[in-house]
Amino acid sequence: MRSSGRNSRGSGSGSGSGGGGRNYRGAGNQRDDRQKRAGRPRPEERRYDVGGASQDGGPKAGPKGGPKGGPKGGPKAGAKGGPKGGAGAGRGRKPSGPARPREYDAQIEERNRARHNKPQVKLPKTFGEQEGERLQKVLARAGMGSRRACEELIDQARVEVNGKIVTEQGLRVDPEKDEIKVDGLTVATQSYLFFALNKPAGVVSTMEDPDGRQCLGDYVTNRETRLFHVGRLDTETEGIILLTNHGELAHRLTHPRYGVTKTYLAAIQGPLPRDLGKQLKNGIQLEDGYARADHFKVVQNTGKNYLVEVSLHEGRKHIVRRMLAEAGFPVDRLVRTGFGPIALGDQKSGWLRRLTNTEVGMLMREVDL
Repeated sequence: MRSSGRNSRGSGSGSGSGGGGRNYRGAGNQRDDRQKRAGRPRPEERRYDVGGASQDGGPKAGPKGGPKGGPKGGPKAGAKGGPKGGAGAGRGRKPSGPARPREYDAQIEERNRARHNKPQVKLPKTFGEQEGERLQKVLARAGMGSRRACEELIDQARVEVNGKIVTEQGLRVDPEKDEIKVDGLTVATQSYLFFALNKPAGVVSTMEDPDGRQCLGDYVTNRETRLFHVGRLDTETEGIILLTNHGELAHRLTHPRYGVTKTYLAAIQGPLPRDLGKQLKNGIQLEDGYARADHFKVVQNTGKNYLVEVSLHEGRKHIVRRMLAEAGFPVDRLVRTGFGPIALGDQKSGWLRRLTNTEVGMLMREVDL
């Protein structure tokens, strides 16, 4: 009986002090390890600023609320949308400052709007964009060639602006005001149009006809810009007639003061006297006064059929037909082959072509433009 009691006590004390005691101390050590690990930041939290270390060895939270050390304080994620910490960490934080009143936000918004809605400040010309366009760009747009080719024209001293030869690159000009010439010929830098039409017989010399007859406007496809016909041709007279939207040029080309020469080919029946040309140059008496030709010559003669060329600078109605009829040679067919420096050439009847820059320059020089 005694031995069994000792055994029972021994077994009880042994189990309590041996196995039970060791198990209790092991659990305490594990809890201490967990507390120490809780004070250290997790690997994913170390990439953020978590501040300095606290007294108990745990890191101190940064301004955005990083993890705070201590057994109760669970880590609060530094990243956006991370897990929140424990109850101790949330209750221990103080607000950063008093809430900003709505009136203050409204004042800030009002100031921002006023700052962005200010009228645009007009800077002096020294600091703003320079006026005008570069000369070579204006010449290129006018069809004088590429910009590089226009720069070569300037280098060769072939370009003048307002009467002065330009030799330096980069000069800025106003295409609407400045007079630009290349090789002495004015360049039409504005948005002007210049055409030459070989008018067929039977076409009325108007841009529109209320009676529905065929007119000059029927041959112009670009109806966005209003064009003027320079002078007139009789309905049965064929040949070159100019169309443009340059009002001043059209006016000068038809004004008697500038005396622009027109050249005609007339088919008449002979025989012709030798002094017919002299009669026409000396002047033929018509109902509205004398009419004189500047030039006369026989171009072709086949039997009684003669083709003669007559040049004059007058622009009265039916002037060539009336002069030859008064001299005794009615005209069978009349074609205008030249208007000033612009020749009809081999342009087909009814065809419209755009004048070249050289031709426009020659026209302008003809009337001092």
